[in-house]
Amino acid sequence: MPQLAAFPKAFMQQLCKDGTMHISEWIELATKLDIDGLEWYAGFLEMENEANWPLFRQQVEAHGKAIPMMCCSPDFTHPDAGFRANEIVKQKRWIDMTYALGGSYCRVLSGQRRPELSIEEGISLAAECISACLPYAQERGIILIIENHYKDDFWTYPEFAQKMDVFCKLVDRIDHPNFGVNYDPSNTYLAGEDPLELLYRVSHRVVTMHASDRYLLEGTIEDLRREEGGAAGYAKRLSHGEIGKGLNDYDAIFTELKRVGFDGWISIEDGVDGMAQLERSVAFLRKKMAEYWPES
Repeated sequence: MPQLAAFPKAFMQQLCKDGTMHISEWIELATKLDIDGLEWYAGFLEMENEANWPLFRQQVEAHGKAIPMMCCSPDFTHPDAGFRANEIVKQKRWIDMTYALGGSYCRVLSGQRRPELSIEEGISLAAECISACLPYAQERGIILIIENHYKDDFWTYPEFAQKMDVFCKLVDRIDHPNFGVNYDPSNTYLAGEDPLELLYRVSHRVVTMHASDRYLLEGTIEDLRREEGGAAGYAKRLSHGEIGKGLNDYDAIFTELKRVGFDGWISIEDGVDGMAQLERSVAFLRKKMAEYWPES
């Protein structure tokens, strides 16, 4: 049966930018939930000090939880070779961070969709950089997971491999036992595409999942796509919402994941309206997981 984790989507500014929340505070909040683990973010301010890494692992494990997944955002499509080399160094440090925390999965991305970049150039650059990290990950027993991503909170441009065809080409370019897909159904809507179509194309490569739900505050997906580039953060007309109340069809998603034998981690990206919302999303997913994996 898949296991359930949670990600502090509501507290990214506090944990990563202004320091008004400490990781230990998030641990205390999250470990009260009916979850099995906490997904980590490499950009937490307190993670800069490597001496903290084993301490946070101990805090989480003391509550009987794990830290299975690391969320980080390498930018492998930058035109400068020196910049890309430095991103590989950063990714290897994040792999070390994942290992120190007892995790098994470390995210990779393609990079930002810079206007001057062709599709083939971007795929080649991203595949080359990810491939350069894979032996390092394999030595430490870490699986690199590429997400069908929309946009890092702190990026200017959207994800280079945001579009389904580009994402699938990049995934197909890399064949390695320590490489797989982190599927996020919500992000597909931002490309104006069908999350189920993407899932059917990559389900055999999916090893982890981000569970979220999205809804538009106003306007249409087309409005959102016109506005998505050129500003840091997410487009304002889009909102994360309570899981099970938005656009995603979790029955169809779990039917396909069950069909291909998925038994990895599902991490919740929710709670932007408070911990009560996150608790409801946990309850929804626990119920759905029990329906589709009843033998466990």
